[in-house]
Amino acid sequence: MSIPEFLLEVSIVVIAVVSLLTNVSVLLCFTQSTELRSHVPGLFVLNLSFSNILLAGINMPSTFLGVAKSAKPFGDSFCKGVSFAETFLTINTMLSMAALSMDRWIAVVFPLSYSSKMRYRDAFLIVAYSWLHSLTFSLTQLLMDWGGYSHTYASCTVHLDGEEMSQLPVYATFTVLFHLSSFALCLLVLCFAYMKVLRVARSHCKRIDVITVQTLLLLVDIHPSVKERCLAQQKKRRQRATKKICIFIGSFILCFSPYVITSSVILGSKVESTPLQHKILIQ
Repeated sequence: MSIPEFLLEVSIVVIAVVSLLTNVSVLLCFTQSTELRSHVPGLFVLNLSFSNILLAGINMPSTFLGVAKSAKPFGDSFCKGVSFAETFLTINTMLSMAALSMDRWIAVVFPLSYSSKMRYRDAFLIVAYSWLHSLTFSLTQLLMDWGGYSHTYASCTVHLDGEEMSQLPVYATFTVLFHLSSFALCLLVLCFAYMKVLRVARSHCKRIDVITVQTLLLLVDIHPSVKERCLAQQKKRRQRATKKICIFIGSFILCFSPYVITSSVILGSKVESTPLQHKILIQ
């Protein structure tokens, strides 16, 4: 076994264990806390944690075995099932993160009407749409027999075998729609929602800080150093808010963009090589 393969296996195990522990902890907190269950965002968090646990418990062990054995871990039926679960859970995870961002946007931008705009019924409808959206792509993949072991990913995932190149146009359409309606759409929603949240939060903080400083000026004679410290604290609060949002969006990009990029590159290479194959067959 080479060192890169060993490091990859260790990283898969570590990520799977950390993901299971953190998401199980979230579920335990949700079941034990009445306050969390009473809030609408808790439903989105529950759906997100549920998807992450299944991904860590189903897909990552399969990937570990694929890397360790450098071959398909089990039979075709098992691999197709894992591929189906991966597609469904990946889309569901992305849509859950987008739903959380929209919930925070409504809560911050429309605080007075939040309870009427985001009710439990609305949250259930959003989660139901997330499941339906995910099932549409995963079932399409299953019916078209596009799930199986991929040597590129060393895992059971959605891909097109070289023997099925006649399906390339349909598969290309499926892949483009898959990435546009999941990764691209969710990234757009995340950026829109959190930029709005950041703008409103900065506006509120600035207004509160101005009122606070003006009130202190009326009550006492503030020393310039005190005022400077107040301004420094304001800047730190703005930076912390920006940092949290960047971390959330950055984690989304870090988790899902590698798969989107590699699958797009693989699809592009297949599309480019198709005319050459046809010429060879004709000759």
